[in-house]
Amino acid sequence: MGKVTGFLEYSRKGPNYRPVSVRLRDWHEVYQPQSDEEIAQQGARCMDCGIPFCMQGCPLGNRIPEFNDRVHHFQWAVAAEQLFDTNNFPEFTGRLCPAPCESACVLGIGSDPVTIERLEYEVAEHAFTNGLPVSSPTPTESGRRVAVVGSGPAGLAAAAQLRSVGHAVSVFERSDAIGGLLRYGIPEFKMEKAVLDRRLEVMRDAGIEFFTSATVGRSGTPLATLQREYDAVLLAVGATRPRLIPVPGADLEGVYPAMTYLEASNRSVNDGVAPTISAQGQRVIILGGGDTGADCLGTVHRQGAASVTQIEILDRPPLERPSEEPWPTMARIFKTSPAHDEGGERRFSTETLEFGGAGRVDSIVLRDHLTKETVSFPADLVLIAAGFLGPELDDLELSGEGFLTSRATLAVTSDWRVRAATGTSPVFACGDAVRGQSLIVWAIAEGRSAAASIDGYFNGRESPLWAPVEPYALSW
Repeated sequence: MGKVTGFLEYSRKGPNYRPVSVRLRDWHEVYQPQSDEEIAQQGARCMDCGIPFCMQGCPLGNRIPEFNDRVHHFQWAVAAEQLFDTNNFPEFTGRLCPAPCESACVLGIGSDPVTIERLEYEVAEHAFTNGLPVSSPTPTESGRRVAVVGSGPAGLAAAAQLRSVGHAVSVFERSDAIGGLLRYGIPEFKMEKAVLDRRLEVMRDAGIEFFTSATVGRSGTPLATLQREYDAVLLAVGATRPRLIPVPGADLEGVYPAMTYLEASNRSVNDGVAPTISAQGQRVIILGGGDTGADCLGTVHRQGAASVTQIEILDRPPLERPSEEPWPTMARIFKTSPAHDEGGERRFSTETLEFGGAGRVDSIVLRDHLTKETVSFPADLVLIAAGFLGPELDDLELSGEGFLTSRATLAVTSDWRVRAATGTSPVFACGDAVRGQSLIVWAIAEGRSAAASIDGYFNGRESPLWAPVEPYALSW
């Protein structure tokens, strides 16, 4: 512990945002840089608790007090070594994770928790900037080959881990570019795609092969073919079936799942062309108040929407941790994102009853649960950010009885093998395809654990790779 009284001397301070009037003109990330001195002070706030509950709150088990202390002492190389040992992609989680570790921070009981997420970001960026190691070296080739289907954070984490112990890894992505939702689901202002491309270059240099526009299933390469050609197959296909709102008018033009809209926007920014779905000059309604809803909100602001209202069916959360959600749980409290600071209206306790319009949506009918009033809003574009139902499995022919849990996710054994799967080589699964819609940090943790199981299967013994979590689906 570098500074015993650090948590008393320094208050929590994250980076400042770029001014709204400036950042709405571009798609760059919204934060301004912090000085190393400011970052070191934030590391000094860590109390190095006897029981580091922050590590228990982190699905990856990151050694948070260790790298906090190293940051305080400007020891970036050691901090990077400790962080990359447990987290393959802190440059992603440092931007995108909702930080359950901070909810479990002991300092947060009576004060503001340590800025753990941002410290991860800083350690990762210092490592890349200064040419420090950002991945594990590959030892002697094992002679084993693994096919990873899906290139989101779970698939990429598994691929990196498997390659680190000498297995040949091929990643198959049905889209035209690698990254899954990191590529086309996360707006540029939250994570610039240069960050993803930088990481993919590291993985290619390590010998991982990537194949795009490579559908696996009946409409592409049969799963059985991969089983014949590879020693193991890992399915990291995500949970991409959107949850829609089955009310009258749901099929009108102008009503879209959020991810359809976000993909169109991300492709537009990447290719420098007009988006196929645009909010410019539109009266926009966003249904859903989570991270995806906030992503839509920031995107429609940058496209020049005439107005935007975000609707949440749940009541407004409290400002402070409720008694029924005690520390160190990740409590549901009222939060705002940078997108909320950029404008728009936010309504809670409101239910969608109907979409109006003749062929194309022009209004939405809502019911306020608190006032019992029914109101109608004009709407030219409606984006449904209500979450996801589970993985798309029909094409893989894995949607029948025996393959699924009660939540329509893939059922796996304790070592991540897909239950009821047959064929030449074993089929494993991890990430949202098993857990259901969840956090990026859980996807990375499950990818690492599945990789450890595959390596253990090859060697007939426990893998030296660390498996931080067990399959969530076993409890369902």
